[in-house]
Amino acid sequence: MKRKLALLLTALLLLTGCSSGGSGDTADGQDDGELETIDVVLDWYPNAVHAFLYEAEEKGYFAEEGLQVNILFPSNASDPLTMTAAGRADIGFYYQEDTIIAKANEDVPVKVLGAVVQQPISIVCALAEKNIKTPEDLIGKTIGYSGTRFGEVAVGQMLETVGATLDDVEMIDVGFDLMSAMTTGNVDATFGCFINHEIPALEEEGFAVDYMEVMDYGVPNYYALMLVTGEDQLEANRDKYTRFLRACQKGFADMQADPEEALQLLLANQDEENFPLTESVERRSFDVLLPIMETADAPFLSQDVSMWQENIDWLQKVGMIDTAFDPAEVMVDLLAE
Repeated sequence: MKRKLALLLTALLLLTGCSSGGSGDTADGQDDGELETIDVVLDWYPNAVHAFLYEAEEKGYFAEEGLQVNILFPSNASDPLTMTAAGRADIGFYYQEDTIIAKANEDVPVKVLGAVVQQPISIVCALAEKNIKTPEDLIGKTIGYSGTRFGEVAVGQMLETVGATLDDVEMIDVGFDLMSAMTTGNVDATFGCFINHEIPALEEEGFAVDYMEVMDYGVPNYYALMLVTGEDQLEANRDKYTRFLRACQKGFADMQADPEEALQLLLANQDEENFPLTESVERRSFDVLLPIMETADAPFLSQDVSMWQENIDWLQKVGMIDTAFDPAEVMVDLLAE
C-alpha cells in the first residue's frame, strides 16, 4: 500500500511547500497575505485521487473559506503522518491500516478528519496468461510485493480462505517494481498494485490482466486513503480544518459533475518530471475512483465507527497490533459539529 518516493525533497521544499497555485491572487481577488495558509502533504505525486483539491483551488473554494492551500510532496511514505503529528504540516493523505498500527503500537497522536477512498484499491494481480483468478491458483506460485508486513498478512488471509498458508507460496520482495516484476516474468503475481492505476497502465501497454480484490477473500473493508492531522494540530486549527473540508466537498462535487474538467485540471498540475501522467490511464482511474470515493452508504469524507472497529480487531487478530483502542480516539467529524 505504501509508496516510497525515489525523490528526496530539499528542506526548503518541505518548509515552503510546492504550491498548487501559481498566482499571488486568489479567485475572488484577495491577496494571499489575507488568507490563512494550510499545508497538505500528499501520499504520492498528483494523480486522480487528488483531483478534488485542484478543483477546489481552481474554483476559488479554498479562497472563499479564507485559505491558501500549499500542496507538498512527501520525501518518504510516512511523511503525511509524521509531519502532521509533529506540527510540520497541517493535513496529510494517509492509509487506515498504517494509521491503526501507528496509533496502537507507537501511540502516534493522530486524528482522522475524513475518508477519501471508502474501500481498498490494493489488489492481487497477474498477467492473464498465468491463469491466476482465485487464491487457490496462487498455491505454488511466486508473489511479488513491496516488502511490507501488511502485504504478507493480506496474502496470508486470502490463502486462508482456501485452506492454504504463506508456506504454500513464495513471497518475493520486489520493492516498488511491481509491474515490471510481472511483465518480465520474475514473479507469477503481485500484491500491492492499485486497481485504479497499475491495471489501466498495464492494459494501456497491451497486457491482459486478472486481479482479485482483497476484501472478497477475508480482508476487511478498509479506507484506502484518509485525511489525517495531529492531536495538537487539530486543537489549534479546528475551524481552519473545518473550512478546508467544506471546500474539499465542493471540489469533489465538481469532480463528480464534470470528470473531464477535473482531469484536465489534474493534468495541468501534474509533476511531469517525476511522475508524468498518461491522460487515458488517469481517465480510467477517475472511472474507478469516483464510485468508491463516495458510495450510496458513505458520503465523501465520511467515516464509520464499525469499519474502524472491524479493522482494529482484525489487525490485532493477525498480530500486527498488540493492543486495541477505541475508534473515537482517532475519528473526528468536523463537518457535523
